[in-house]
Amino acid sequence: MKISVGADHAGVDLKDGIAQALRAAGHEVVDRGTQGHESVDYPDFGAAVAKDVTSGIAERGVLVCSTGIGISIAANKINGARAALCHNEDSAEFCRRHNNANIICFGQKYITPYMAQKMTMIFLNTAFEGGRHERRVAKIAAEESA
Repeated sequence: MKISVGADHAGVDLKDGIAQALRAAGHEVVDRGTQGHESVDYPDFGAAVAKDVTSGIAERGVLVCSTGIGISIAANKINGARAALCHNEDSAEFCRRHNNANIICFGQKYITPYMAQKMTMIFLNTAFEGGRHERRVAKIAAEESA
């Protein structure tokens, strides 16, 4: 699977660890940065990854900032992006199963590298259930064009 990853300066270390784990698992990684600890603006990276996912350049995305809040808000401004801020394995599973999320977001301040990698793999390996959830996801998509 092709995965786009991105982070600001407060999430770069966790992003780099996730990217390394993805490559080790055989995934292709598109790294949208940042590459260092110099202060940068999270909306730039949230939008870049969301555009990769919504355009089909990547199948899924991973985003990280300090809390995960700002970068998930930024990503969700891109039509077609469904970025979910996750804090545990259950949320990583159900954001895919019920919400068909296509981007998982983390706060480096709150998630260990081990848990972020584990949650990312759950996110990538969980299918969308469809059914009654399809109707709800369609309503979200309809709001984007309203």
